[in-house]
Amino acid sequence: MILGRYFFDSSALVKLYHAEAGTPIVSQIVNTTGNLIRVSRLTVAELTSAFAIKARTQSINREDADLFLRQFREDVTSGMLEVFSIGESEFALAELLLERYAFGSRLRSLDALQLAAASELRNRKLVDHLMAADAVLCEVARLEGFSVINPEHA
Repeated sequence: MILGRYFFDSSALVKLYHAEAGTPIVSQIVNTTGNLIRVSRLTVAELTSAFAIKARTQSINREDADLFLRQFREDVTSGMLEVFSIGESEFALAELLLERYAFGSRLRSLDALQLAAASELRNRKLVDHLMAADAVLCEVARLEGFSVINPEHA
C-alpha cells in the first residue's frame, strides 16, 4: 500500500469499526505507520447515523453501536483520525459539484459536501487519496481528478 494522506468518506470509515466488505484494506491503510487519515466534521454525524441504522436494522446491537462510537471518538482524540471543519467555501464548492454532476448522476448533497471538503484539503496539499465505498461518489471524485480507492473493490 502506498504511504500517503487519505481522506476517508463515512462509507469507508465505518468499515474500520464494523467488519464488512472492504474492512481489510481500510484497516491496512489506517494502521500503516506514516499514513495520515483525515475526515470532515460531517463524518462524525454520519458515523453516528450509520451505526444507528445498523442497530435499527439489527446488523449490530445497540451495545456494539455504542462501542464503535466510543472507539471512533478515541481515535479522533488520540489523533489517529484528524477531523477538519466544513465552512462556507466547502458549501459553495458542494453547490457547484451538484450543479455539475447531480443532473447526470445520483450525486447526493452530503456526498458533494464530503467531496468538497476533500477537494479543499487536496488544494492545501493535505490529501492525496480519497477513500469511499460509494460508487457514485467514487465516480465523481475520479472526474474531479482524485486518486480514488473503493475498499470494496480494491
